[in-house]
Amino acid sequence: MSSIVRLTGAAMAAGVVTAAIALPAVGGTGAMFVSASEELNIKPEDLKEPPLAEKTTVLDAKGNQIAQFYEEYRENVALDQVAEIMKTAIISIEDYRYYEHGAIDIEGTMRALAKNLSSGGVAQGGSSITQQYVKQVLFNSAATKKEKNAALEASYARKLKELRYAMAVEDKYTKDEILGKYLNIAYFGASAYGVEAAAKRFFGVSASQLTLAQAATLAGAVQDPNSTDPNLGKKASARLLERRNVVLDRMLELKKITQAQHDEAKAQKLGYKGTALPGGCGASPYPYFCMYVRNEILSNPAFGKTSKTRAQFLNRGGLKIQTTIDPKMQEAAEQAIKKHVYASDNPVASEALIKPGTGEIKAMAASRKYGNSRRKHEMSFNVVADAQHGGGIGFQAGSTFKTFTLLTALKQGMKINDGFSVGSGYTAPNYWAFKNCKGQNVGDPSHTVTNDEGGGGFKSLATGTWGSVNTFFMTLEQKVGLCKVVETAKSLGIKRSDGNKLQEFETFTLGINEMDPVTVATAYAAIGARGKYCPPTAITKITDRNGKVTEYKPKCTQAFDPEVADAAANILSGVFTKGTMRGVGGIGRPAAGKTGTTDDQATAWFAGFTPDLAGAVSIGDPRGSTTHKLNSITIGGQYYPSVFGASIPGPIWNATMKAALKDTPATAFTPVDSSRFGGCGQSCAPRRQEPDEDRGQGLNDVNPDGDFGPGQGYQNGNGNGHGRGRGRR
Repeated sequence: MSSIVRLTGAAMAAGVVTAAIALPAVGGTGAMFVSASEELNIKPEDLKEPPLAEKTTVLDAKGNQIAQFYEEYRENVALDQVAEIMKTAIISIEDYRYYEHGAIDIEGTMRALAKNLSSGGVAQGGSSITQQYVKQVLFNSAATKKEKNAALEASYARKLKELRYAMAVEDKYTKDEILGKYLNIAYFGASAYGVEAAAKRFFGVSASQLTLAQAATLAGAVQDPNSTDPNLGKKASARLLERRNVVLDRMLELKKITQAQHDEAKAQKLGYKGTALPGGCGASPYPYFCMYVRNEILSNPAFGKTSKTRAQFLNRGGLKIQTTIDPKMQEAAEQAIKKHVYASDNPVASEALIKPGTGEIKAMAASRKYGNSRRKHEMSFNVVADAQHGGGIGFQAGSTFKTFTLLTALKQGMKINDGFSVGSGYTAPNYWAFKNCKGQNVGDPSHTVTNDEGGGGFKSLATGTWGSVNTFFMTLEQKVGLCKVVETAKSLGIKRSDGNKLQEFETFTLGINEMDPVTVATAYAAIGARGKYCPPTAITKITDRNGKVTEYKPKCTQAFDPEVADAAANILSGVFTKGTMRGVGGIGRPAAGKTGTTDDQATAWFAGFTPDLAGAVSIGDPRGSTTHKLNSITIGGQYYPSVFGASIPGPIWNATMKAALKDTPATAFTPVDSSRFGGCGQSCAPRRQEPDEDRGQGLNDVNPDGDFGPGQGYQNGNGNGHGRGRGRR
């Protein structure tokens, strides 16, 4: 249509609308007339068209969809992806002269004017599809409730405003382009925005596959979608069926369909399927990882300066988020957990797998399903992650923290066979024997940390680690400095799961802080990467609605010398053959790790790594680990007098690694720099030693389960589980 015709149409429209405003039958006063006339400026006015809210799709590492997020369930499609019968139906009922008029349908407006005169108010709108598109844009752009109400108010001033915008839209786009935009923005009810989402929601098909009856149903729904939503019950469904038949009658009247087509379609039932809305972590095959991704975007300033902008980015952005999760590794973790812990058990096992050198999260699994049903024993928080990513307070990590003391000793120049003689109990010699990172004295000479079953004598870095000897690690921590151990832990990303500051008591090395598997696994992955720490990473790239790709690379740091990591890996490898995991065994390739069991078996852990993959497994009772301990308990159908790190977490880790790395060639650890760490220096063993210690065993106090027995529990009296415990294995 030429611009001359458009302007002529606009001039005619001005006359029609002016007449409508001026007539007293509308209920207007003289003042109203003057005000409206002043606003009457029938010139095109550019309409700001913010991008429509679109669903965001989350993909796994292989490119498969695993979740969707959206504020409005909408899938934009091109007009050629919409069935011709759908276009015909919507035009027939909403604006049958659509391709014949400009921004305003003069005949329709005159018809509405006559109706309004007889009713004494604004009873009929006479809006063209272009005007309806404008109204939808204004409504969707409104930031406040007041602005949304203004976009829908029944006034001639709004009509004039819409007309000015509509003229600009008609100048800017072709008729087909406007129709396509309208079909993508329209609300059809049942939480479906746009024709593609509506077709899937109502009938389980795409918009290109709609039949006559289905198209007429959707075309009928747009007039009043809130009253014809089939989810509201039988009355609403009946209204929608009635509206469908009105559309069919109109299509027949306009000779768009034959009598036979009309009768056949009208005889059909409504056919509403109510296809479940996709999206949300509850619908994801990997709900805990999904929660992690969602919370990472909502909490990370890299995705928006404010919480509001980040939420809009996620829920309205139409993004494709490529993530790190590996379906094969996830399956390995899930199956290993399922074998040892049932979903119906009160204790919960959870596991995270991390790729060394990148920090990529490859799996996040738990023994319970995600959800809100108590009857089904579901969990609604992310037990695998920290509170920032939807998790809870976590579980005390036990002796997995001894690794940070070991690393600190190696960093300070101790050799693998360096050590000292220890007794079966350790008492701080004075209050200043331990200082936290604020320089405060935190030594506690009032209590003694003990080993579970004796275990005194000379212990080296190797034998003390293999046997997880409490008194050795307390003595070692005193020697290297509590704050230095805390700094080592922090350099590997260690922070409390609940977001509070780390508790820097003298028993820090015994794992008094509550942790989550993602954090612990990431710390151990750094050892597998020869000291290179990479923060946990769930997102590798995001493609926006316009095809722009943003890649997210890990921000890694060298936490300590590679040679220190090599020495630590060498020592921790012995845990499988000479230490607390020897009853479980290795995984058929180079691997290293550490068990962890807290006071009186409140929780149990295993954290380990290979150069190719690291993982951490925890088990504890979310009802409260200090009050619901893992003693005299049946888990996974098996009775346990007491649960240790090697009882359940260790076997889960082993089974997971074997399956997850089945097709991955084994990578060897880098040999130890013997000139730097071989033998002993200033802390060599006495000349007379026990035979087993000569061989580097030191396993006198290992119990048949491959871990240590019950400890002598001690807490600091605050009741928060941050106790200065003893007997942690």
